[in-house]
Amino acid sequence: MQKQLTVKSGARSEMIDITGMVRSVIRDSRVEEGICYVFVPHTTAAVTINENADPDVPRDIGMAMDKAIPWQDHYSHREGNAAAHVKASLMGASEMVFIENGNPVLGTWQSIFFCEFDGPRTRKILVKVVKSRQD
Repeated sequence: MQKQLTVKSGARSEMIDITGMVRSVIRDSRVEEGICYVFVPHTTAAVTINENADPDVPRDIGMAMDKAIPWQDHYSHREGNAAAHVKASLMGASEMVFIENGNPVLGTWQSIFFCEFDGPRTRKILVKVVKSRQD
């Protein structure tokens, strides 16, 4: 089962918790054991798994990304969003999450985040749920 989700970012850079959306896709699939793939088909956005218990963590990640990859740094890309491309490449376009008992397997503090680096925009997220083979 594959489903396309839509997320609207409200800032140039932000991390949006999409764990609930992914859980809904898994629940709708009725897969009890398997794998869930989350893919972002954009070159200036990404997906990652990290802590969501403390809202400072996503903010700190954003600050560290801005420090490491500043918005203005003599880039050659003419659109003015080269930093967003670099950040998206470093974070990655996909995540894989195990499914057990119909739920995503995440650590106590983990959430799945859509990472916007060139917003605000309306973006797509593809979620594919694959049932484990029963041998």
